Amino acid sequence: MMARCIRLDMECAATCYATAQLMSLGSSYAIQVCSVCADVCEACAAECGKHSNEHCQECAEICKQCADACRKMLVS
Repeated sequence: MMARCIRLDMECAATCYATAQLMSLGSSYAIQVCSVCADVCEACAAECGKHSNEHCQECAEICKQCADACRKMLVS
């Protein structure tokens, strides 16, 4: 039941870390990776939002915030 949620949590964390690394390096690929990061964060938020436990609800909210921040960087 939680397998997809856990997998998306791990994918989201890895994607966010990679995005932050590329951004800090001033990579020319940072914007493209930021777009993918937003997509992964949105998927994670949607999945975590299905579960009522406190951890998943907090994760869903943080993932939504991260996706929003990434989307804002795409239009800057």
